[in-house]
Amino acid sequence: MSKRGTEFLQQWLADNVPTLGADMTSIVKATEKLFRDAEKQGIHGGEIVEDNDSVYEAILHAVVHYHHEGLAG
Repeated sequence: MSKRGTEFLQQWLADNVPTLGADMTSIVKATEKLFRDAEKQGIHGGEIVEDNDSVYEAILHAVVHYHHEGLAG
């Protein structure tokens, strides 16, 4: 993942994960939104997925972790 792609993904997750549902449809839509948002900022999707096997899995992991922490806290 390029530095710019990594930074975008991390910031996007911080800004968007609290509003996402933890179901499959929500994660798919979030993945699509992430790439649209990146393109709007001039970041090609390849910069985000360069060294990452699955952006979907990264979002899913962040959502599950967020919801788990929210339930525990």
